[in-house]
Amino acid sequence: MNGSREDSEENAPDTAYVEVTDEAELRELVGEPQRRTLDKERDRLHELDKRWLAHSPFCLVATSDEQGRCDVSPKGDPPGFTLVLDDSTIALPERPGNRRADGFHNVLRNPHVGLLYMLPGRGDTLRINGRARIVRQAPFFERMEVKGHRPTLALVVETEQVFHHCAKAFMRSDLWNPESWNPRAVDSRPNIAKTLESPDKSLAELEHYYGAEYARKLYG
Repeated sequence: MNGSREDSEENAPDTAYVEVTDEAELRELVGEPQRRTLDKERDRLHELDKRWLAHSPFCLVATSDEQGRCDVSPKGDPPGFTLVLDDSTIALPERPGNRRADGFHNVLRNPHVGLLYMLPGRGDTLRINGRARIVRQAPFFERMEVKGHRPTLALVVETEQVFHHCAKAFMRSDLWNPESWNPRAVDSRPNIAKTLESPDKSLAELEHYYGAEYARKLYG
């Protein structure tokens, strides 16, 4: 018999978790939010929100299916890619990607979505939660054209919660400070693809694919 009981116990995963299982315990640990934190929530877009959307080039879209299994998808385009249709409706274009469409599948099952809009260099963010639907045709599609690409689909979101989020997470992470960046700390995208996704491809092929050719195919 190889190994001892002591070795097994030493290498066993830590199972000594102390879980939080109810809201009263959670509140005891994190405290109560300030009144202004609760009162800042709105259900419609303010002019300041619209200005933020007009300058934001990137957001994260969170969805879940009917069983609560979640997905978060990044969306990026030139600033202002999210159209403000009215005070309570926005629309995001869909661009060519990996065709998994995980978020879209979720929306068909559960329309509730959460969006987090960022501005490069800013620590505060704009959060929008609401109900989404997928449309394949609408009058505003022409306004979503970029570099000759007209989206096939768009995500239309009816806002239910809108508020600005503080910068503490970005400040703690030092996200926008170039001196904190270390992109070579982990394997390159071609190396990751070679190891996890495309072992049949040569590294040279993958480096070519994720190089200049990849950038040329952003819109088709």
